[in-house]
Amino acid sequence: MAKKETPPRWDRTMQRRLARGEAAALGELYDRFASLVHGLAHRVLGDEGAADRITRDVFAHVWEHPDTYDPAEGPLRTWIAGLTHRLAVQRLRATETAALARGGPGTTEELEHKVRHASVAARADYIVQSMPAPLRAALELAYFQRRDYRQTAADLGVTEDEARRRLRLGLQLLATAREAGTPGPPPGYRGTTPPGYGGAA
Repeated sequence: MAKKETPPRWDRTMQRRLARGEAAALGELYDRFASLVHGLAHRVLGDEGAADRITRDVFAHVWEHPDTYDPAEGPLRTWIAGLTHRLAVQRLRATETAALARGGPGTTEELEHKVRHASVAARADYIVQSMPAPLRAALELAYFQRRDYRQTAADLGVTEDEARRRLRLGLQLLATAREAGTPGPPPGYRGTTPPGYGGAA
């Protein structure tokens, strides 16, 4: 079994500072991760006010329970993103369930589909944000600017083989976002493969 990668020193130091109750540590953590937390929460909930509340809840949890983060399990950024995702999905499910109970439109199946869709969208966003810059740049050219792999290679100044490699790896990483169970490509992306890519080796 492969040994887990040692987390960065900043993560380990931050966990210790939070455990000691250093308010300045919470401020640094907020400055570094608030935009990530708010963005992921908004992606799930689609509401600015709800995303603000989730952001407060996430940092309150971190402040009150710093021991729930174990640096041996991975980066602090990943742990915070996972916490955000979990709390936002819980809030979405509770809000939509309450609406159904009041006689709002929709069914339980539609609610679960909406929750899965929002969950996958948030996972895909986080994966894209966390990708190494070369992979992210290739995917952005292919999906948002509709460039084929030849144009992507030219824009990035790499060979066509390298452009295909980056696109293939980026797509494989994005495919992990669908583990939540929503079929089809990750929300926010058009098409299943970049134009002109065709999955060629």
